[in-house]
Amino acid sequence: MNRPVLRDLYAVLAAVLLVVAAVLIGRPIQDRLRVGWPPLLATWDPHIGPGTAPAVLVAAATVAYGPAVAARLPWRALLATAWGTSTAWILSLALVDGWHRGIAEQLTTASEYLRVVDRFDDIPATLRDFTQHILIDSPDNWPAHVAGHPPAATLTFVLLDRIGLRGGGWAGMWCVVVGATACVAVLVAVRALAGEGLARSAAPFLVLAPAAVWMGTSADAYFAAVAAWSVALLALAVTGRSVGWAAGAGLLFGLTCFLSYGLTLFALIGAAVLWLGRRRVRERPVLLLLFVAGLAVVPAAFTLAGFNWWEAYRLLVTRYHQGAGGVRPYGYWVWANLACTVLITGLATVAGLRRTAVALIRRRSDDIRLALLVTAALLALLTADLSGMSKAETERIWLPFAMWLLPSCALLPHPRTWLTAQALLALLLNHLLLTGW
Repeated sequence: MNRPVLRDLYAVLAAVLLVVAAVLIGRPIQDRLRVGWPPLLATWDPHIGPGTAPAVLVAAATVAYGPAVAARLPWRALLATAWGTSTAWILSLALVDGWHRGIAEQLTTASEYLRVVDRFDDIPATLRDFTQHILIDSPDNWPAHVAGHPPAATLTFVLLDRIGLRGGGWAGMWCVVVGATACVAVLVAVRALAGEGLARSAAPFLVLAPAAVWMGTSADAYFAAVAAWSVALLALAVTGRSVGWAAGAGLLFGLTCFLSYGLTLFALIGAAVLWLGRRRVRERPVLLLLFVAGLAVVPAAFTLAGFNWWEAYRLLVTRYHQGAGGVRPYGYWVWANLACTVLITGLATVAGLRRTAVALIRRRSDDIRLALLVTAALLALLTADLSGMSKAETERIWLPFAMWLLPSCALLPHPRTWLTAQALLALLLNHLLLTGW
């Protein structure tokens, strides 16, 4: 065994010990942690379901043929295949818990968005009064997840209801199908910024991510896709494609900020993209103008409608500490959140991040460009962690950031071995635990 592989295994061992520590230390204090199976919001419940066989088949096929297919398919066909396979992987894992428990009920019971659809009969009036219902002691206070996000999150499901796609089934499938495009967006960005070879190597890992366990059961998969496409379009704009992509990137980043307050941290990933494309930005400063113009659209629309983002965030911080956030101990979650990240990104990503650090130190050409992108995502995630506003449930909350750590796996040798580890982790998590999402 050569020295770099041995160092990868040392990093993996450290990550495993982190997860074990989070489990063992969390068990005696789980009442304070407000989760059933620390560090995850889950309960121990070994089970199989309708999605078990399809999930195993998708995993086996991706491990056996994924690297070769990713290397040989024409680029556009690869993107379509990645999206289709990712959709199948997410959907099959969700169906391990059955249609109702796995998909149809999640956004109604756990995420709560669909419970308040009827309160948006007059959308402009609801937006004007949105902040009046954030605090727990306010009249008709919003459920936790509605209060915890800007109104674009809930408004998405209101609009789906208005066009006839009503109920948890349609909402769940929206999150699955749209969320699965996140891997495509990441591939587009990696190809534009770091080269097609690395993007092709990353493709099977993006498809077979353990994060799929939660991407079929929460709106955060949808948020992850919107955020990912904002970065992808910006990457296209700064690498010589049409400058018009910059406006689209700004528009989607503005929407991202009105889907989740925490995803404003994607500005760090956007800044990395601008740095990597700085030559193009200097040559065509109109890129920044178009990006800012696009960025202004969604905030302007919500502000004109009467919603104050800053006031809402201030109230949210208070609401967060009124609920479970005020009970969950920061001293545990500030490191146990990272154990959750290991579980959603997998052991291959741990090894990939180690190689990312090496690439930064040795300054390899294309590798360092990928490493800078991944490092920006890691920095955004760590900032969210240190903020204290993400104590627990980061297995779903950090899905948007996790997608940008996975490309580090492109730096690994022996991809089938690492893909096997990724698939086994996802299958074990989904079959041994009944996740809260």
